[in-house]
Amino acid sequence: MELRKNWVSNKPDSSLKIYNKMKKILTLIFLLSATLTFAQFDTHLATAKAEYAKGNLEASRFAMQQLMTELDIQIGKEVLGLLPTKFDALNANTKNDNVTANTGLAGCLIHRDYGTEAKARIEIMSNSPLISSLNAILAIPFMGNSGDGTQKVVKIAGYKSILQKNVNTETNEEDYTLQIPMNSTLLTLYADKSNEAEVLKWANTIPVDKIAKMIQ
Repeated sequence: MELRKNWVSNKPDSSLKIYNKMKKILTLIFLLSATLTFAQFDTHLATAKAEYAKGNLEASRFAMQQLMTELDIQIGKEVLGLLPTKFDALNANTKNDNVTANTGLAGCLIHRDYGTEAKARIEIMSNSPLISSLNAILAIPFMGNSGDGTQKVVKIAGYKSILQKNVNTETNEEDYTLQIPMNSTLLTLYADKSNEAEVLKWANTIPVDKIAKMIQ
């Protein structure tokens, strides 16, 4: 209650938006309290509050955006801990694990690859700009399933997904891309020189539900 009083002034619309953001921030901090270092977050919170008190809403919002970016990156690191450590004989190259801020958008980009030549890799983007177009395709069956079999709709952990196949005309080797929209997050599994059964088997070892809950 005291938090809200400190943030609410004679600008009710702006105050409410900032208060709601603060609630989200505090919730995320609580959920990640086992791994977070609070000093950097306290600094951003203090800056946001101080700038807001001076009526400098732009600077206050910027400080909060910095805090949210750091939280998104921390969440991304937690998501990496949920990903499979191997796909059959392909071990995860954890030294290549990476989480970066989603430039120009809220959220983050998460990367993990597998195999000595990175035969498979997972890319997760929160707030992906591709979600709308993918959902439009998934909503119309004939758009999601191509006549030549190079694209089809499949289900992974209950989520409708798009599986695309690309065949090398010289070697007949098949590369696959599996896109799994999860609300505003897109999980993509790339598999080179593979086959459909193998890709779907790997995809079903990914804890999609847990990732969706954590990253939203």
